[in-house]
Amino acid sequence: MAYVRGRVRASVDALEHLVGGLGTATLALGALLWAVIVAVTCLLGVGLLAAPGALRAVRWVSDRERARLSRWGEPIPTPGPVPVGLRTAARDPFVRRELGWVGLSSLIGLATGVVGLALPLSAVQYVTFPLWYQLIPADAGAPGIVWWRIDGLSEALAVGLLGVGSLAAAIWFSPVLARLQAWPGRLLLPPPPGVDLSLRVAELTATRAAALDAHAVELRRIERSLHDGTQNRLVAVNVLLGAARRAVRRNPERADEILGQAQDAAEQALGELRTVVRGILPPVLDDRGLAGALAGLAGSCVVPCRLEVDVAVRCAASVEATAYFVVAEALTNVVRHSGASRVDVAVRRERGRLLVCIEDDGHGDADETRGSGLTGIRRRVEAYDGRMTLTSPPGGPTRMDVELPCGS
Repeated sequence: MAYVRGRVRASVDALEHLVGGLGTATLALGALLWAVIVAVTCLLGVGLLAAPGALRAVRWVSDRERARLSRWGEPIPTPGPVPVGLRTAARDPFVRRELGWVGLSSLIGLATGVVGLALPLSAVQYVTFPLWYQLIPADAGAPGIVWWRIDGLSEALAVGLLGVGSLAAAIWFSPVLARLQAWPGRLLLPPPPGVDLSLRVAELTATRAAALDAHAVELRRIERSLHDGTQNRLVAVNVLLGAARRAVRRNPERADEILGQAQDAAEQALGELRTVVRGILPPVLDDRGLAGALAGLAGSCVVPCRLEVDVAVRCAASVEATAYFVVAEALTNVVRHSGASRVDVAVRRERGRLLVCIEDDGHGDADETRGSGLTGIRRRVEAYDGRMTLTSPPGGPTRMDVELPCGS
């Protein structure tokens, strides 16, 4: 049964890949047709002005495929904007590889996507056919097989058995079709040999700068919390103790009252200090693990939160802390800004990466530039060489996908 469940889960994941790949393949077909039209008109001398726009369209579609493939496997870096100048762009290796990809994806991506979707849809249609075959004329034939005359229940059940075979084929072949669909992108969209290293160096340089910025921001936050909160409380305790010491001889009752105030101030300072410590590294992660810590966040969230955690083994402490803070800040944003009635949090470990997804049914239109904490989340994620994707159209829903390397 474990094997069957694994195959079914793999086929469902593959179906999701095939749907996304079919979308990018459709866009690739449109970009290819536009590039061919522009190329033909360039031979006539009238399409030169449209050529840069066509190359930018190809780059845009290619970047969407890079982002899609990066979500399901090894990340593929984006090359940046298309070079200025038609001759320079024509010599660019990325442009040549992207033009080859739109050609392959238009053929392979569309074919595998259509077949991958047709198998489960046909399986559902065939399996349910014995329930509604009487609603159609007998000479109409079986669905998709017009020459197969259906005269009774036995023929309808035979179609149902064909549906079971189609379902088994979908479960078995969907992962193969998904890998075949991704093959052109994996082959042509990564940087050419010799270019990958320089791009990786630039990416790591930017990541290091982001890590330093995030570290500085975190230090400022801790310093501000200690200065504005705990330090002021301790100063108040010191002042109150001095006043109590002076009053102990003249007015013992007043001294007792002042000592009570000092004790209250000390307890408040201790509580604020504990809050700062939890902000550095929550002790609940060590005590209960990531699943338990996130369960505490979900349970204390004002908006009803559904939590799903599928992490069989512990990740590195820094990864768990980053995931915890991402979920905590995201839930805070949901409560303050989204107007949502529910929020779903899913965390799973897959192919050496920790995947965190937070989705709410609020009004959407989340913007990182409006100071909603999203910039801080992105900095924290990118500082750990992770990736964050935010989708929040006006009217909702809002979905945040975060990928973190699991470490060891």
